[in-house]
Amino acid sequence: MAGTISGRATLEAVARAAGVSKATVSKVLNGRPGVSAETRAHVRRVLRGVGYTPTTGPRDSAPPAGALQAVFSQLFSPYSMHILDGVLAGARDLGVEVVTSVLQQGAGARATATPASPGVAWIEELSARGRAGLIVVTSELAPEEIAACDRLGLGLVVVDPRNPLDENVVSVGATNWAGGVRATEHLLSLGHRRIAYAGGPDRSVPARERLHGYREALETAGVAVDPALTLHDDFAADAGRRMAEILLDRDDPPTAVFAGSDLIAMGVFQAARARGLTVPTDLSVVGFDDTYGAPWTDPPLTTINQPLLDMGRVATRTVLQLARGETPDSHHVQLATRLVVRDSTAPPPSAGPDHD
Repeated sequence: MAGTISGRATLEAVARAAGVSKATVSKVLNGRPGVSAETRAHVRRVLRGVGYTPTTGPRDSAPPAGALQAVFSQLFSPYSMHILDGVLAGARDLGVEVVTSVLQQGAGARATATPASPGVAWIEELSARGRAGLIVVTSELAPEEIAACDRLGLGLVVVDPRNPLDENVVSVGATNWAGGVRATEHLLSLGHRRIAYAGGPDRSVPARERLHGYREALETAGVAVDPALTLHDDFAADAGRRMAEILLDRDDPPTAVFAGSDLIAMGVFQAARARGLTVPTDLSVVGFDDTYGAPWTDPPLTTINQPLLDMGRVATRTVLQLARGETPDSHHVQLATRLVVRDSTAPPPSAGPDHD
């Protein structure tokens, strides 16, 4: 049975406290095979609990036991960089280290019907390396991957989960539905009635929530939802361009587009200009995210701000709570979104000057 440690946490003391041999503790520390997943998880908990620090070997060759792992589906997007900044800021505040992994490499990586996921073997490897917890950002998790985190005692927090998850999985996101409502209400208030939705992958939970908000606002205003004006692709600029090309080539094109991300909105800008249209005189555009580039587009982008830095900070704090065996503040955190009006929206071409 595991005991407690008084004085400095040596390898021998950890072994005694965990009720295992020194060789077993050494294998766990060095990620070597020959230890069951359950024993490995138990030893890691003891190591974290006593604050064990190796006294030999190169200290800077690998992150210490207790570091967090943040995994992104892709890291080239402004959205991902905002979240990472928040994760790192939270880690600095709490005195922990963060290791980052990317599942899809390169700016050409696109969402597919079966997006990349970490995999059980990779999660087991993280456990063997002594990670305290795992933050998964916009990636799809399979039930067996979630079960592996639970079995290994690895704290798990998912930011903007791509697929619906079990109620017991802790997630951090924003009020996507409310943001979708507010974006569409803004365009309605300007006099637009032909409002398109150019969203992210239809498998994506945030994308669907934004779509539902868009539909709710239209229905509340008594405007029929036109399926021909609702498209899904990736959260990327080239996807925005593709969707806008389809929408703007329709016989009765929209006068406004609610884009499911700022990157999608930038692609809409590109397609509009290629057709000789001016934003917002001929076409109004609202984005979603309020990332670094939104104020610097031409014209500056009206968008829905979601507090991405705060989302990253909350994810870090929450995964550390789980790693310590504490109950998180909430299993499903949703931070508030808000409309930021800039210069990419205006009344439709046929509207008079009396609209707000």
